[in-house]
Amino acid sequence: MSLRNMVLKSGTTLGVTGGTDVTFSDDGVTVPGGVHLMVPAVADYRVRPSSTFRFRAPTLQSDGSYTRDKKTCSYTVPVILASGKVVNNVIRVEREVHPEMMAAAALDLNVMAAQMLFDSDSTSFWAAGSIS
Repeated sequence: MSLRNMVLKSGTTLGVTGGTDVTFSDDGVTVPGGVHLMVPAVADYRVRPSSTFRFRAPTLQSDGSYTRDKKTCSYTVPVILASGKVVNNVIRVEREVHPEMMAAAALDLNVMAAQMLFDSDSTSFWAAGSIS
């Protein structure tokens, strides 16, 4: 499979099956326009996964038009290397949508982005950076 001929499904629904629940809780870290969550079940602070969600509302411009909103979320998993150094593995998702966009169209952006993370056409990209 290849990114250059990628095929995704538009207008579909996605779901998650199986696996184990991972519960997140607000840890009180201040995030302007957002919230920081952590996984309290992981006792070792050095390797505790966390997630951050941020929102920037659209703003009215001097010409009467509005900017797009901006929503960003990230998931961070710290890892202790053999050297003892702690590094963070992070994935970020960002979406900007104009206020006049229909909710269904905005949702389809999410669905398309989610597929880009796991679709077989993008597997080689995520594994080795292949863009062929």
